[in-house]
Amino acid sequence: MERPERAAAALDAQPRANGCSDAAHGALRNGYVRGLPAPDTQLNHIVHNGGLYKRPFNEAFEETPMLVAVLTYVGYGVLTLFGYLRDFMRQWKIEKCQNATEREEQKDFVPLYQDFENFYNRNLYMRIRDSWNRPICSVPGAKVDMMERVSHDYNWTFTYTGRVIKDIINMGSYNYLGFAQKAGTCQEAAAKVLSQYGAGVCSTRQEMGNLDKHEELEKLVARFLGVESAMAYGMGFATNSMNIPALVGKGCLILSDELNHASLVLGARLSGATIRIFKHNNMQSLEKLLKDAIVHGQPRTRRPWKKILILVEGIYSMEGSIVRLPEVIALKKKYKSYLYLDEAHSIGALGPSGRGVVEYFGLNPEDVDVMMGTFTKSFGAAGGYIGGKKELIDYLRTYSHSAVYATSLSPPVVEQIITSMKCIMGEDGTTVGKARVQQLAENTRYFRRRLKEMGFIIYGNEDSPVVPLMLYMPAKIGAFGREMLKRNIGVVVVGFPATPIIESRARFCLSAAHTKEMLDTALKEINEVGDLLQLKYSRHRLVPLLDRPFDETTYEETED
Repeated sequence: MERPERAAAALDAQPRANGCSDAAHGALRNGYVRGLPAPDTQLNHIVHNGGLYKRPFNEAFEETPMLVAVLTYVGYGVLTLFGYLRDFMRQWKIEKCQNATEREEQKDFVPLYQDFENFYNRNLYMRIRDSWNRPICSVPGAKVDMMERVSHDYNWTFTYTGRVIKDIINMGSYNYLGFAQKAGTCQEAAAKVLSQYGAGVCSTRQEMGNLDKHEELEKLVARFLGVESAMAYGMGFATNSMNIPALVGKGCLILSDELNHASLVLGARLSGATIRIFKHNNMQSLEKLLKDAIVHGQPRTRRPWKKILILVEGIYSMEGSIVRLPEVIALKKKYKSYLYLDEAHSIGALGPSGRGVVEYFGLNPEDVDVMMGTFTKSFGAAGGYIGGKKELIDYLRTYSHSAVYATSLSPPVVEQIITSMKCIMGEDGTTVGKARVQQLAENTRYFRRRLKEMGFIIYGNEDSPVVPLMLYMPAKIGAFGREMLKRNIGVVVVGFPATPIIESRARFCLSAAHTKEMLDTALKEINEVGDLLQLKYSRHRLVPLLDRPFDETTYEETED
């Protein structure tokens, strides 16, 4: 049996959450669980290497309850069995086949696609297809108008009724700072530029499509990010997929987070570099890959890698988690690799002045080799950017496919970005931008806390405006989306293959444009639907104590 002195020493040696000390009664300040976690705890919390963090870093991913996981697999199994039965009935003309099929005269040709590949779309997705692609007929602000549609053939086709559903609370758009609006300074500035420059440029930047507005935008982005230079692109997805191949190639190694966006994945594959995946936000997994890469070098030849590039995101849009950037930078410096940071969701949404995850952690922008982001979310516009050293940007102007072949950004879109960015920076002479950043942070913490108090399983970081609420079972994906729409709340539901098969979820995106009344209305309806569909799976339910300290969270353990 271990002596008390040794046990105490072992306890003291354990890593603290971001360097925080234990509070009274065994509670970990800024942590999620009262007392030290048992080996079989249901809550995975990220609390290592606290000395690198200048602020609390709280993330939680409560494990799927075993019963829920089993029932989810059973649900998919039943759907699959009925799918095979319906395919059999379609083959024998018992049921009408409405999916795309090869023409009779092409039956002997090599098929354009394997029939089984369409099985999921045919028999599972089609049942809940009405939860996606809903037509919006207004600006995607805090509230939206939606065209009503109905289906008489189980979602194979839709018919518009001509009715417009008004004032739906929009909990799905990436309008983090509320700049997607039809009135105000941004709209007025964009309208003025539209009358002067027109809607399109009709050329690439290297030919006749380089406007003074583009030059102004890039200088402003560089100042906003705190880097030497920046370049703007017309599409956020292409900013990743077309620039990564310009930075690395054969003989290079890419270390990519397993939950990186499809644009990063496509760019990595197009580059021709060797790709290795590390576990999501797991620094031990990343460091092991870095060590192995340096020790073993390239396969077969054992030559050193030409470059090692680490690909991460600021906020992961399906998990709501924030990259552990201080640790990534520490590893990058230790092993002399390069860092590519995708700030599509974090720029504008994190940091005291909206400058993203780098500012959120109080880090130096020079420690990030390639800073990428998009204008499609916090700025209410379109396109993307890359910022970094002047040598990097000059190189990309020549070798990036997006720079050489893609049409330039539309002038009104450029003006929307410039006006909104100046507003965030306070260069418009007001404090509106700063107030929006603060309002988004307040809305995020309030919304997350209330959902946890209700007993839902919520993923991600407490400061992330992306809030995944776990649904798990396939039948509840469509049911949740429909029930929320009945109550005039617009939500995004996500399932396989965008998420693991048993981790279907609803994804809420908070906005500075949301008022407390809107959030309370949405929370009330979510609570009702949660009871109706039995979605309150959490075993670590928050106790809403009025006298709870600001930086502590307590849990009420619930029985299975």
